[in-house]
Amino acid sequence: MLCLITPLQAQTYDYDPDNGEEINELCSGCHGEFGQGGKDGEYPRIASQPIEFIANQLRLFRDRKRKNFAMVEYIDDRQLPESDIYDISRYLSEITLKTQLAPVDENAPDFDAYARLLESKMTMQIPKAEGDIERGEKIYNKECDSCHGKEGWGNHRNAGPMLAGQYTNYLWRQVKQLRTKQRIHDEDSPNEELLNEFSDQDLTDIFAYLSVMDD
Repeated sequence: MLCLITPLQAQTYDYDPDNGEEINELCSGCHGEFGQGGKDGEYPRIASQPIEFIANQLRLFRDRKRKNFAMVEYIDDRQLPESDIYDISRYLSEITLKTQLAPVDENAPDFDAYARLLESKMTMQIPKAEGDIERGEKIYNKECDSCHGKEGWGNHRNAGPMLAGQYTNYLWRQVKQLRTKQRIHDEDSPNEELLNEFSDQDLTDIFAYLSVMDD
């Protein structure tokens, strides 16, 4: 799934952050104002994902190569030309979510409840998942980090998506889709059965490890 935005392509489109923000208003209905996702993983976190990864997934949705009924309406609404894909992909990739809320005195005279609410929306803390964290770390470092980055924070060089900071329930749904070929891991090798090489216990432990990377 490595259909990358090359430096040459990036030069073709002048980044329009206002357009990215406008498109994100559509995305925010499911993925949150800051791309934080929601409903315990019904909608995934998309903030801070590598720009090339976001762009390629949008192309797959647009071209009906990745099925998702919830996305069809929004894709069809804008048709998503390449300039729009570049703007929203870069806009989302540049959002940085905190992993902790700074301590504040809510009884202080200058406490701003609305500002605190916005800050909480930009804070992403994944609940600790069950599993053997130490074993999961060993498997991850051996099998996964070359594509998904150190400690699961994504790999911008090869468009490997961020797994740390992602909802565990969402990751399990993607495992099911990848194993049943509802979603293709690598379009250049559509018959690849990468995840079938891992047992459910292996993945349980890997996800347990990833779930504490934002602590």
